[in-house]
Amino acid sequence: METFELSTELIPGLPEELGLECLTRLPYTAHRHASRVCHRWRNLLQSEYFYCHRKKLGYTQKVACMLQAFSSGIVNGPKEPGELRSYGISVFDSASQSWDKLAPVPRYPNGLPLFCQLASCEGKLVVMGGWDPVSYDPVTDVFIYDFMTQQWRQGKDMPSKRSFFAIGACSGRIYIAGGHDENKNALRTARVYDLRNDEWTQLRELSQERDECEGAPHGFYMAEMKEGQNGKLEKISVPDEFSGFVQSGCCVEI
Repeated sequence: METFELSTELIPGLPEELGLECLTRLPYTAHRHASRVCHRWRNLLQSEYFYCHRKKLGYTQKVACMLQAFSSGIVNGPKEPGELRSYGISVFDSASQSWDKLAPVPRYPNGLPLFCQLASCEGKLVVMGGWDPVSYDPVTDVFIYDFMTQQWRQGKDMPSKRSFFAIGACSGRIYIAGGHDENKNALRTARVYDLRNDEWTQLRELSQERDECEGAPHGFYMAEMKEGQNGKLEKISVPDEFSGFVQSGCCVEI
């Protein structure tokens, strides 16, 4: 990984190391506004170096992202009786005990594809696949949400249509495997998506077909784990707005 060159003073009158330390301590919720101060700050805050630096020093935090049904709709207000529920992304911040919704993906303003899969990678949320919420046809869409800019962008489509596949992330890459094709045939193929380069690569096939399988590298737990002690589950207060059915989820370190 390339280091980020500090060419001018980050904060006038302060040594570079101290200026970087000050920005590193900013909560992620302030990054979007801080990036508007100047080009130097924007380039730094959006860099892979800055994310890794914050993570190394322990200034990142984890949030739970869930693909959740919202009976009140995503952007168009309350649903009519009998109308299908739409799905969006809810976010739970355990540090502030707060809940929030992510803005809809521009391509699907009224709800994400049904059964799409979530994964986290280098502080970003990645949404893949699923069924078109209107036609129910499988889709190959890939969307990435950047918590710093608070914006979605579209990634390179999945190489082929597959449903109910396993997904997991490791070292800047997202792995998918199994599931079934458009004809309900179980698959043994696997692919890896390189988030930084926006590229897909084929992997060796699984030993056998696997449908409706699960990936394990990421997950979220509503428990506090202390060294040498068992974790204690605590009941979390959930507003009615976020009490809908949760289809899937993942933990994002931001």
